[in-house]
Amino acid sequence: MAGKVSWTAEGRRITRGAKLARAVLLVISFGFLGLLLLAPLGAVLAQALAKGLAAWLESFSDPDTISSIKLTLLTAAIVVPANTIFGISAAWAIARFEFRGKSLLVTLIDLPFAVSPVIAGLVLVFLFGVNGWFGEWLVDRNIPIIFAVPGIVLATIFISFPYVARELIPLMQQQGSEEEVAALSLGAGPWLTLLRITLPKIRWGLLYGVILCNARVMGEFGAVSVVSGHIRGVTNTMPLQVEILYNEYNFVAAFAVASLLAMLAILTLVAKTLVEWRSGIGGH
Repeated sequence: MAGKVSWTAEGRRITRGAKLARAVLLVISFGFLGLLLLAPLGAVLAQALAKGLAAWLESFSDPDTISSIKLTLLTAAIVVPANTIFGISAAWAIARFEFRGKSLLVTLIDLPFAVSPVIAGLVLVFLFGVNGWFGEWLVDRNIPIIFAVPGIVLATIFISFPYVARELIPLMQQQGSEEEVAALSLGAGPWLTLLRITLPKIRWGLLYGVILCNARVMGEFGAVSVVSGHIRGVTNTMPLQVEILYNEYNFVAAFAVASLLAMLAILTLVAKTLVEWRSGIGGH
């Protein structure tokens, strides 16, 4: 009986210790998020609305700001579908086939995570700039890359292309290929198998990767800053426009554009959370 009482007391001490540890970890986590995430977001919104809603709305009547919003949306409309196609293709090849150079392909997919965006922009300038490898050939044919929209698109593609692929590769490897092999053995072609078998199985992981890719595209600054030339009304995306307005001490307009980016980020987080909830643990 004494042993049973002792065991119960020990269990209670362990339970209390676990609850205390959980409370401490939650306080640290929420405190960290509040300090580094919620407080800055609140400050951005407060500064954006410091002179009222009318001033906030008026900030978006500036032609340069409108141009930056359009360019950001155009870049996302090009880059996200391109990276989605690449991600599906790369994940299918890596998860379903064995081939020479497979490990190299996986390593190259991870390259943007290891390379600074500024370095990526400089590489594009080195390749496509006036004095770059292909610069003279491009100038002779009047094909603008650097300091133009194509350079912004290329830089953003390089920075964001791993997100869809990296989300799909482990998912497809975990799921296996039994259903696809069965479909092929029954006479289905590869495209029909992709549309009817593969894509429905990975739809939530694919959507998750697309959401992350889009968030990265919208907020990219470093690589785009290098290749854009900061031409107002032409090559400035929303993050670059925020920097210009802030440097000109136009704080209300700067924080207004920043608040729009913040709202897009919040919508992205909401969409990400919904996908995680709908698809189950791990976003799948």
